[in-house]
Amino acid sequence: MIHKELARRQAEDNPIRVGASAIEWMGSGLVAAFAHVPGMEISVLANADVEEGVEAFLATGLKRDQIVLADTPGEIEDAVRAGKRVITRDPRLLAQIDAVDIVTDSTWSPAIGADVAEACIENGKDVVLVNIEADVTVGHMLKKKAKDAGVLYSVSSGDEPGCLMELFDFVKSIGYEVITVGKGKNNALDTSATPEMMAESAAKSDKDPVQVASYVDGTKTMFEMTCAANATGCRPMQRGMTGPEASFENVSEIFALEEDGGISQFPGNIDFVQGPSMSGGVFVTVRVDDQRIQDDLNYLKVGSGKYFTFFRHYHLWFLEAPISIAKAHMHKQVWLEPLDEPVADVMTVAKRDLQPGDILERFGGYTNYGVMDLAEEARKLNALPVGISPGAKIIKPVRAGEIVTWDNVALDEDSTVVKLRRQQDAMFQ
Repeated sequence: MIHKELARRQAEDNPIRVGASAIEWMGSGLVAAFAHVPGMEISVLANADVEEGVEAFLATGLKRDQIVLADTPGEIEDAVRAGKRVITRDPRLLAQIDAVDIVTDSTWSPAIGADVAEACIENGKDVVLVNIEADVTVGHMLKKKAKDAGVLYSVSSGDEPGCLMELFDFVKSIGYEVITVGKGKNNALDTSATPEMMAESAAKSDKDPVQVASYVDGTKTMFEMTCAANATGCRPMQRGMTGPEASFENVSEIFALEEDGGISQFPGNIDFVQGPSMSGGVFVTVRVDDQRIQDDLNYLKVGSGKYFTFFRHYHLWFLEAPISIAKAHMHKQVWLEPLDEPVADVMTVAKRDLQPGDILERFGGYTNYGVMDLAEEARKLNALPVGISPGAKIIKPVRAGEIVTWDNVALDEDSTVVKLRRQQDAMFQ
């Protein structure tokens, strides 16, 4: 059991030393989470905002003299071996520290995630991404590079894709036919959501209004379910999925196949539901034709009829990420990785009319949002992956609601994420 292995490492004063690239609210949360895990520690934290990193460590009870700022591999190495916690500004340095056992990235940025993962692969360091946005954008290329280099590449547990992968594996392992893989959206979908619109609700929960807007406008949900689609092979039934109102009491009926009165056009689809009953959870709806198994599941209060939904009512983000990171280091266990070919992608859509000279903002901003579709459809449309949209410069007008294409923008061709995405696209053309 993993907790026994970690307890043993704790008793032996031999913790798994993690290098973490983490910023803002997610970063401080990751540091706080690791502070409670036996046998593991964040030894090096990469954060461009040094004081933000210091505050995250201090909040766990560390003293100021236990925290060192260092920006060269040698300085970092010496400090870690001396038992210090280190903050560095450059996330790519995490891969170069021998005293660091494994690296993770928990930023929202595909650009940072791609930088961190590529550096790890080039330096022979295993990497586990909490950053699903990076996986959706360039995960297939990272997986190939990692395999060629003999390095572990994985997405973590905790966010919806990792939790869904666990549930998907469970129902497949006991032989049930998967009809729908899905999540409960925390808030009603509104693709027009902006930081200004979300300011009040964000303040109530002490969150960044841009971050909250990315939840409400659907971009985060599209990333999550695309990550899950690319790992399971499940496909959306339509662009953006269907997103019906549902509760646990009727979700099995809703996602029954059309021939049985539901909305599922085929087995193995991926979707999300709205409404408070399943908010924050993940689910897999299955079909069971064996009457005996139906009776047993009915007796066990899983459901009735031949459609049953297995529901995990929570996901814990970065709070449970240490489990998958520990398993990756100690057992070389991949928690989630994309299949060999993309199933789905997240396309960039204009949130307002865009004119030449406009710069596309980070997810949840005023300029654009993401929508999921089949990867082959995105290729046909020449759609710009939303994962490389932050910072892109509009060179041709795009009307509100239209898909932004590669031809509509000028990109930083020197950035790692753009290079990897172009390599990835070439691999599948």
